[in-house]
Amino acid sequence: MKITDLRCAVIGKHPIVRVVTDEGLYGLGEVEYTKPYLKPWVLHFREALIGEDPTDVERVMLKIRQRGSFKPYGAAVSAIEHALWDIAGKAAGVPAYKLLGGKVRDKVRVYNGSIRQKRTGDRPEDYAADVKWMMEQPQNFFMIKQGISFHSNMKDTIEGFHYGVTQKKAGYHGAMDQGVISERGFNHMLDCVIAMKEVLDDKVSLALDCGPGWMLPDAIKFARAVEKYNLMWLEDMLTGDYVPWVNPQAYRELTTSTSTPIHTGEQIYLRHNFKELIETQAVRIIGPDPADIGGIAELKWVAEHAHMHSILMAPHGTANGLLGLGALINVCASLPANYIAFEYPSASDPWWEDLVIGLPSQIVKDSMVDLLEAPGLGLDIDAEAARKYLREEDAGFFD
Repeated sequence: MKITDLRCAVIGKHPIVRVVTDEGLYGLGEVEYTKPYLKPWVLHFREALIGEDPTDVERVMLKIRQRGSFKPYGAAVSAIEHALWDIAGKAAGVPAYKLLGGKVRDKVRVYNGSIRQKRTGDRPEDYAADVKWMMEQPQNFFMIKQGISFHSNMKDTIEGFHYGVTQKKAGYHGAMDQGVISERGFNHMLDCVIAMKEVLDDKVSLALDCGPGWMLPDAIKFARAVEKYNLMWLEDMLTGDYVPWVNPQAYRELTTSTSTPIHTGEQIYLRHNFKELIETQAVRIIGPDPADIGGIAELKWVAEHAHMHSILMAPHGTANGLLGLGALINVCASLPANYIAFEYPSASDPWWEDLVIGLPSQIVKDSMVDLLEAPGLGLDIDAEAARKYLREEDAGFFD
């Protein structure tokens, strides 16, 4: 089998990758809907892929892996890798998780970071109402993740929240605010945590997506202040999101200062950039994204390495879309016992559920997702239904 073409179309806001072969099989991969600009970056790998056997996934990846980078540019490499596993599974007639070593679990646990409504504001009562709405959703999620501090609007709406520079109309997703947090801002965040925990109690767990942007002293002080609320984790306080470095030394100081679990990793590309973070016990939980780290095989390698060092695993995935859901389910089915849950992804538009073939009528039941048993990543796109969302330049995407 040989690759004959690499195609990419932006459907909705998602760049969708399609790897085509001379035997009629094709594979699909999906990039986060926050990165529609990556289509040209995907397509510049076309000449490197044509003529290769897509079922030799690692051999193909050796040609392109070094051309990726930290979020967002690892996404192009990652989506291609997903498409290769999709083909490999179809060629073998088995779900991709079988090729990753087989399943460890029959269902995969997920948490809610993406199914949400627009919050009414940034006051404690607004946060309380928001988590009440989320805990009442039919998926019955065991855990909710909420954005605070630099990963929320409170940095703009709470007067005098911090002493750093505030970005205004940066023009792209992921602009970074950073600075020392004021006493007023600090107390406001604590009030929001208290309000949410009063609603959730111990029935639904709470994690906080915090940044990046914190200074280390503020991060230590806050992590200690919330210890009594038994949070699942504090995420990306120092680095994360689109920050192209890791800073394990600072994370280790934060981690060893508190009993509150510290989490990071969504922006990190490749196993090499997790090495020091894991081997120095710099965090308690890592959260690589299979659509940014370099693919599902890369994520599994990192999970196994973390497991050997007693570090927990909770993959990121909030904007990865429904094809991205297929990649997450397959890799997380095969992960070791340090796995907690992955962040259930949403699509850019509600009509995506009408386009994707292979989804159960109710995807999440009691915070669990069934494995996809169709070959490859288990999902496909209804080409006829999707054509009306294609741009003229992408008219041949499904041919």
